[in-house]
Amino acid sequence: MVRTELREHVFKMLFQVEFNRPDEMPEHMRLYFESLEHATERDQEYIRTKYEKVIPRIPEIDTLINEKSTDWKTKRMNKVDLAILRLAVYEMKWDPDIPTGVAINEAVELAKRFSGEESPAFVNGVLGRLAGRSEKPVSDGPKVRAESKPKPESKPEPKPEPESKPESES
Repeated sequence: MVRTELREHVFKMLFQVEFNRPDEMPEHMRLYFESLEHATERDQEYIRTKYEKVIPRIPEIDTLINEKSTDWKTKRMNKVDLAILRLAVYEMKWDPDIPTGVAINEAVELAKRFSGEESPAFVNGVLGRLAGRSEKPVSDGPKVRAESKPKPESKPEPKPEPESKPESES
């Protein structure tokens, strides 16, 4: 599986946390893996490991989300959005393999696919505010700020003709 698919499965496991007791989750994960047709052992290990890294950080992650969410706090938030945000915040803050911009983009895509009409903008806004104070390099390139938007493509303006300068006397 590609990382986008793996991330989706981690998100689905994190979503279940809201509705199950912690001691039930290993069994839910086992059953979930049995239902996956194309998941290799390596895929399952990636999903399990990322899930297990996010879970103990949930209180800290929720604090960060609450600081950046203007209208909704985690206790009242849509549970799909909350699971998406928790995964993205973990990736932004603690996963050195995931560039900040990728974490945000993938979270927005999950929101488009699994949540309500306004969720992608909400998720993007919370993560963008968080990224404003937490930059991380994107693979050896420049630092990415989630709040900056790419400039729309436009045709270059023609350069003005250079003015003729009087020749200087020697």
